[in-house]
Amino acid sequence: MPGNYARAGYAWASIALVFMAAVNIYATWCISKIMLVCPKNVITLGDIGEWCMGGFGRWAIVITQMLVCTMIPIVFLVLGGSLLTTLFPETYNATTWIIFMGVVLLPVCLIPTLKEGAGAAAAGCIGTLAADGIALYLLVDNVNKVNDGLSPPTPDLSFKQVATVFGNLALAYGAGIVVPAIQREHSDPSRMPRIILVTMSVITICFLTVSVTGVATVGCQIPGNLLFAIAGTKLGFNASRGGVVLSFLFMQLHITIAFAVIMFPAFYIAERLILGFHKEQFVIAQEPAYHDVETPEIQDDKKPEPLEEAHPDAGASYKIPGNYKKAAALRIVIIIICVVIAVAWQDHFGDLQDFVGASSTALCCMVLPIIFYLKTFRATIGMPEKILAILAVLVSLFLAIYVSVNSGKNLFSPDDGPSVKFPFCKPAYQDMVYTNTTHYSPKRALYGY
Repeated sequence: MPGNYARAGYAWASIALVFMAAVNIYATWCISKIMLVCPKNVITLGDIGEWCMGGFGRWAIVITQMLVCTMIPIVFLVLGGSLLTTLFPETYNATTWIIFMGVVLLPVCLIPTLKEGAGAAAAGCIGTLAADGIALYLLVDNVNKVNDGLSPPTPDLSFKQVATVFGNLALAYGAGIVVPAIQREHSDPSRMPRIILVTMSVITICFLTVSVTGVATVGCQIPGNLLFAIAGTKLGFNASRGGVVLSFLFMQLHITIAFAVIMFPAFYIAERLILGFHKEQFVIAQEPAYHDVETPEIQDDKKPEPLEEAHPDAGASYKIPGNYKKAAALRIVIIIICVVIAVAWQDHFGDLQDFVGASSTALCCMVLPIIFYLKTFRATIGMPEKILAILAVLVSLFLAIYVSVNSGKNLFSPDDGPSVKFPFCKPAYQDMVYTNTTHYSPKRALYGY
């Protein structure tokens, strides 16, 4: 998050954050609203896509969702390998640690459903809050000791740097992929739209806090990942080793849990397509789609269905003898594939996360949900909302294509030119931390700053 402000500066990064927060909260809310009015056997994003737009809708959302649910965990594997390499120097290289992570992740990934792993998910949430809190404290405390009232340098702005923030934020906000899984297992699905608005607003406040605190301290010299700002001597200080270890371990906890949570929809889809599980829960021909819908009123002579019948049992397929072993084997194969890709692309972590965020996450969690919502509720949506929703889709598509092309070039055809320590800064601040007064004093005297 601070890296976004390091790239784009306060004004443009704040505009990007507000835009992405608004579009992602709205798109995620759209998914939940559709699920409240569609037949009870519509339980995945693919089901939603087919119910709204037929076969095209299903495959458009399934392909992008599968990419998101596998590519984001690959980014987590790369990040985890980097964290462990930094945490335990002179032990193993990043490749070995990535493979080790794949093995360690198996017990969490083999939990049958999300609901059974709710406690673990809560632990992962606490882990990231603790990791970022410790990292911010160490960064502010150590830099303030050596900056002597100096002003952090500002970024060397360009359209490419500003637009690339889109990919990073799309990846950070990709909550839509897990909403169907959460809503189908929730005890009261009608609360989900409100839950989404509250929780994603709180997440945005956390993002803003981390971003502004980090960039106000170091400016454009903040690394692409906050944790790497407190490790090593790149910024001219040595943070408390104990604090660094705690921060890294908490983030490792978060990565482990988040990997499994995000992979669950991919596991579910793969089990349906390859093993034939869960198919009995959705047959489009038996309950045809209807689009101009409003929430139906409960008739006086009818009692509402009990909550336990609101959605099919998500774990029913695993209770059939032999099925869980098949599902476990398939999940292990998927994790192995993710590990192989992570090892191959570990040297392009930043480009990888930008490419995944801009290409797949933007389509799956922003563009397609809004399109499905507009088609489903087109008769009841007001014109101002329609205009804003269409504008959000068009802007998101433009940025997604632009960032995907640029990050894809770096990912699949990397430029082996000379690297600099602080690539987001102006040339004078690209190789030396700004707190080095000995290095910058002649230049300050010459240029009057």
